Amino acid sequence: MQKQYPRSFSHIGISVPDLEKAVEFYTQVLGWYLIMAPTDITEDDSAIGEMCTDVFGAGWNSFRIAHLSTGDRIGVELFQFENQQNPENNFEYWKTGIFHFCVQDPNVEELADKIVAAGGKKRMPEPRYYYPGEKPYRMIYMEDPFGNILEIYSHSYELIYSAGAY
Repeated sequence: MQKQYPRSFSHIGISVPDLEKAVEFYTQVLGWYLIMAPTDITEDDSAIGEMCTDVFGAGWNSFRIAHLSTGDRIGVELFQFENQQNPENNFEYWKTGIFHFCVQDPNVEELADKIVAAGGKKRMPEPRYYYPGEKPYRMIYMEDPFGNILEIYSHSYELIYSAGAY
């Protein structure tokens, strides 16, 4: 069997109830770049309309989308769908699917406070250390103001796990 090479991560799509507020949060709090302003997409026979029908099936009608980029050029698509629902608990980690995404910031505590000040919340009382008293690697789980789960790492994924964190 031929050895596989690691693919690069391109982008993630996040569903939100208010596109403008989400763009404001992700650009102002996380510092991501807005690369395509909020746009209306309608179910029709255009190229994007047909692509969306392939994915969502017929009858999706319309949605709004904005495109952002992180500091390391990962794309973030923010979607606002017509029938968008806010679950009371958006943390059903035991179900198949993506249950969080992670950002990296050396000042975990400051970013966590900014997220709370912008309407998000902490899922943990305080950041936790992977190697208490030994290395400064820490993390915390948060929610954005829309209920999406995000994690903050103080250091790179490779540094945290290369030493066998547990």
